[in-house]
Amino acid sequence: MLTACKEKSEPIKKSNWDWKTIEVTASAYNSVAWQTTSTNPDIAAWGDTLRPGMNCIAVSRDLLYQGLRHNTMVMIDTFPDTFYVKDKMNRRWKNRIDIYMGKDIKKAREWGKRKLSICYAIPIDTITSSK
Repeated sequence: MLTACKEKSEPIKKSNWDWKTIEVTASAYNSVAWQTTSTNPDIAAWGDTLRPGMNCIAVSRDLLYQGLRHNTMVMIDTFPDTFYVKDKMNRRWKNRIDIYMGKDIKKAREWGKRKLSICYAIPIDTITSSK
């Protein structure tokens, strides 16, 4: 996984991105009423409208402090595409991501829960300005 992140990050790094790798527990979620506390399950925590087919994730709130904030680019080791942080999980979860799978509950259940590595992009200017 680390090799894949480094290969993909090289052209991006020249565009002021630094890639970090962490291991998380990943599960899947859907935009359906019974999986959310919101009255509109298609609206994510930052106000983004979720639509089936979007490559987005929800993150546990402890990961926000590690740089996984709204619209952060994320690469997940079992997927070829880039994902974006669009939602936050309940405060009870730690070191977790939820992969958005639209309305396909069967697909989300088949995914289950697993530990995996993710790489995420942090703008270099935020790293240098915090020093």
